[in-house]
Amino acid sequence: MSELSAKSPDPMDIALGAAVRIRRRTIGMSQEAMAEQCGVSFQQIQKYENGANRISFSRLMQISRALRCRVTDLMDVFDGPDRETTEDLDLLSRMRTPGALELLAAYQQLAPDARSSLVNFLRILTTQQAALAHAKPDAAAQLV
Repeated sequence: MSELSAKSPDPMDIALGAAVRIRRRTIGMSQEAMAEQCGVSFQQIQKYENGANRISFSRLMQISRALRCRVTDLMDVFDGPDRETTEDLDLLSRMRTPGALELLAAYQQLAPDARSSLVNFLRILTTQQAALAHAKPDAAAQLV
């Protein structure tokens, strides 16, 4: 296997893909609809959104038109100082986690006290899971 094919996606490609996915989902557009507007398959859109395939500038123009935004709106994450950019890239990477956008939408609907309770519950759950993973690796998988 060549070095290029074994290489994982660049964090910048992942971040741009995540920004595209977030924008697409925010406006309620399916991958199929976006693919049709861009003249590619929905599988190609998936690859762009996952950072597996780089988005060329001409394709980025098509995508921004399909998403009814400016190219710069999708690239805002890259404009900050290094520390801020790293934090934004980390956030976009986390947003790729299956269910993250749905969880965030549901979280936004909660009352402030319910949000606080949920965050506390998740902290306890992840702490317990981490402790179990160190003590007995198979036990952590059973907790979830």
